[in-house]
Amino acid sequence: MESEPTAELIRAQLRRLRLAADLTQEDFGKQVHFSGSQISAIELGQRPFDRLFLKRADEVLNSDGLLLGLLRIAELHGQPHFLRPWLDAERVAQQLRCYHPTLIPGLLQTEHYARAMIRADDMFSDDEVERRLAVRMDRQAILTRPEPPILVAVIEEATLRRADESFRGIMAQQIAHLVDCVQRGGVLIHIIPAELSVHVGLDGPLTLARGAEGDWVGYLENQVGGATIDRAEEIATLLARWEGIRSVALPKGQSELLMKEVMESWSTI
Repeated sequence: MESEPTAELIRAQLRRLRLAADLTQEDFGKQVHFSGSQISAIELGQRPFDRLFLKRADEVLNSDGLLLGLLRIAELHGQPHFLRPWLDAERVAQQLRCYHPTLIPGLLQTEHYARAMIRADDMFSDDEVERRLAVRMDRQAILTRPEPPILVAVIEEATLRRADESFRGIMAQQIAHLVDCVQRGGVLIHIIPAELSVHVGLDGPLTLARGAEGDWVGYLENQVGGATIDRAEEIATLLARWEGIRSVALPKGQSELLMKEVMESWSTI
């Protein structure tokens, strides 16, 4: 899961850190469970590296996550051009509002749930699934940073209840994670009850980010990509749509009780 030229930089930093630690390729390899010849091949670009290897290397070399951090940067830069403006806005947001008519929002997905959603696309290889999963999990780091954004999510009850027999364990774990996020603070989740058949949100997913200066940026996704929205009149429309979505959802307390009830139902079946 490499990206040039960042991969070259990662290999150069790996060699620099190893030499600074006064470790031969053989000695270093033993500590990360590789042979000396495998380390040589990685440093020369003749063998690929992955996240697990870089994580071990950072630990052995006491590099404070440098190598893994460089890989994360490469993965973000490898995102489609249409997504990059949104990722920039998401990264510095002070408030986030998100709604999806059929899925748990990406920032709140567990690893198992996210992998299942990504793997549903038969076009992705196993390596691509894991690469996309890693990027999605890394994006969630904004919720645990110092002074994280306030995240408000609206989720359909039908989304919580849609699970066949093989998916029930994943769904129970996912809902438990949602409840935990709410109880930790900083995340508000409101559930739209299943008996509500029609509302404005069914037109499609919607995410909004508010920056430090009070400016809003929106993101709309579809089957082939997405679009970042920043024109004032369009933002006004999205904010009005958000209020329409939020207004039909249950209050925080009732939403939490409903999530717990659904979670217990998946756990006991």
